[in-house]
Amino acid sequence: MNANKVSFNGTAISYYGEGQGEPVVLIHGFCGSKDYWSKVIPALAEEYHVIAVDLPGHGESGLPMEDTSIEKMAEALNDAIQELGVEKVSLFGHSLGGYVTLAFAEAFADKLQKFALVHSTANPDSEEGKKGREVAAGKIDKEGIKPFVDGLIPNLFAPGEDHQEEMQIAKEIGYGTNPEGAKAALKAMKQRPDRNQVLKNTELPVLLIAGEKDQIIPPEKSFTVDRTNIQQVTIKGAGHMSMYEAPGELVEIIRGFMKK
Repeated sequence: MNANKVSFNGTAISYYGEGQGEPVVLIHGFCGSKDYWSKVIPALAEEYHVIAVDLPGHGESGLPMEDTSIEKMAEALNDAIQELGVEKVSLFGHSLGGYVTLAFAEAFADKLQKFALVHSTANPDSEEGKKGREVAAGKIDKEGIKPFVDGLIPNLFAPGEDHQEEMQIAKEIGYGTNPEGAKAALKAMKQRPDRNQVLKNTELPVLLIAGEKDQIIPPEKSFTVDRTNIQQVTIKGAGHMSMYEAPGELVEIIRGFMKK
């Protein structure tokens, strides 16, 4: 896959564009990149125009020119979509990407056909979670990105499952995260508001995907709103990284949702 770039407020946003048809936009999680979706993109690109982006400060995208926030990440995404000449998209956000997806749905609902949170939540950080973000930023400052990623990645996978190869791939992607970008994202996640009202108020089709063994965001934190337009799916045996742990199943869930 060949990466391309568009610009938002002086920040280069890197993305993959594959396939033709209805636009499907994939947004990765914290210390990830568009390459998180490498096992998913080829299958989806058989039917859809798949756009996988690097969030600011991640992958091959540049650092934001000013203080970042989840809302500004959503603005960057909207700007990128506009530059690509795409009118409406279906948005799939993993973890941090899910927070961006909700902010996008709040600010740019007219640009959406439907949206999905993949191992994410509409809840804000708890006080304990906010303190954890501060500790994480301090660890990156003190030790650098590599030791931080080494500690982060194993917790993203389901315990007791053999995913050593996939863990190493995810680590290599994480090592490429700009330390300043990682710290900016931690601050943005810590400051994000409760967005359950977005799920309660939207008339768009919504998909909530949870991993049965997710140690970061368990199903009860993913399935916070129950409405007729919201589909809830739990992937058995998966942790926080179904794009690696169960990519075939994830693709089928996305296809099913897109065809509804």
